[in-house]
Amino acid sequence: MPQTPQDVLNLIKEKDIKIIDLKFIDMPGTWQHCSFYRDLIDEDAFTEGVAFDGSSIRGWKAINESDMSMVPDPTTAWIDPFYEEPTLSMICSIKEPRTGEWYSRCPRTIAQKAVDYLISTGIGDTAFIGPEAEFFIFDDVRFDQTQNTGYYYVDSVEGRWNSGKEEKPNLGYKPRYKEGYFPVAPTDTQQDIRTEMLLTMAACGVPIEKHHHEVATGGQNELGIRFAPLVDSGDYLMIYKYVIKNVAKKYGKTVTFMPKPLFNDNGSGMHTHQSIWKGGQPLFAGDKYANLSQMALHYIGGLLKHAPALLAITNPTTNSYKRLVPGFEAPVNLAYSQGNRSASIRIPLSGNNPKAKRMEFRCPDATCNPYLAFAAMLCAGIDGIKNQIDPGDPLDVDIYDLSPEELAKVPSTPGSLLDALKALEADHEFLTSTGVFTEDFINTWIEYKLDNEVNPMRLRPHPYEFALYYDC
Repeated sequence: MPQTPQDVLNLIKEKDIKIIDLKFIDMPGTWQHCSFYRDLIDEDAFTEGVAFDGSSIRGWKAINESDMSMVPDPTTAWIDPFYEEPTLSMICSIKEPRTGEWYSRCPRTIAQKAVDYLISTGIGDTAFIGPEAEFFIFDDVRFDQTQNTGYYYVDSVEGRWNSGKEEKPNLGYKPRYKEGYFPVAPTDTQQDIRTEMLLTMAACGVPIEKHHHEVATGGQNELGIRFAPLVDSGDYLMIYKYVIKNVAKKYGKTVTFMPKPLFNDNGSGMHTHQSIWKGGQPLFAGDKYANLSQMALHYIGGLLKHAPALLAITNPTTNSYKRLVPGFEAPVNLAYSQGNRSASIRIPLSGNNPKAKRMEFRCPDATCNPYLAFAAMLCAGIDGIKNQIDPGDPLDVDIYDLSPEELAKVPSTPGSLLDALKALEADHEFLTSTGVFTEDFINTWIEYKLDNEVNPMRLRPHPYEFALYYDC
């Protein structure tokens, strides 16, 4: 992988690359891009950036102050595997061209500020993040919303609901509900597509580990990538989503990272492993519960304290809260445990290797903007360390065996995006006092989510409401 601007320019010349594609992330979390002829990319582009109009980017600039610059990071250069013309892709952060300052609403810049803040505290110098993003591969999807109709339809050859369908022939190998983890072929029909996804990611520079079918019927899957420093991990997750969607399209299939596209089966989450290191040494290993250090327990305390507000960023869609319900292995309980998967924080087994000691926040899903989500989680954890927040006792019992009285004592995740946004509005000093997030960003985020997602959903009748109320 190139490391310097000159490395990139040498690669362009060596491979005779004519087109350079610059990618950057908008506020909600979607990659945007613009392709440039190679003559427009010189060494200055890596410091001053390349100009573009920011007024059409969601949550960013007004039209009267729209000039912005995308600044490519030379360490992110990779040959894009999905274009016919050899094309070099790079990931960018955004600058204000008139002041030369990094743009305060650029998510990748916010992620870097979170790392800088960690270093400034003296607590550590590296935050490692390991996301596990689940997704569905479907064969067909249709949806629409008009004044007099509202519907969605998804289908998969693996869907158990198709076990009685005439498929000429129907071979019958379809994962049962909640039994997709993880039978071999022919029940698992997606080995080859997952392998191509994984190896394509590796060719794009992503450190890969594994792939497998996930719990739900209907084509739920997961590809494993290695943990990485925070900003790198955000870059890798964006390549992950880009590769998976485009490989699926090549196969005539479609991918969604929606947390709950299917009723009555497991949803898709993004369990996020986290640890802090300093001077090449891990800081989360110790002699406390589950062989954690006191620092790690305080980090967990910060995550649990701020979780309702965090979820407005880590679980930022109305659909996110259709996954966070009891009964589908969803982490709805704001507690920690070394083995309980319905707790929001789990301590994975790591043997006797202190470098593998970490904690796993199980609430997030892959609809989040990874740079914002990782930065917010780090800020919450640092707040726990600085203020020595006690996470309380671990929850090592089977939550489903608890009495209603006992269960009532266990805090739970917000029930809706609106509830999470209210929590963020009331509790965001742990984000803004650090200088990582600004008040402007938090206010813009809340306003955007209310105006574009929460309120539009509240205005529209739901199809199931007709089943409940039409004959009232």
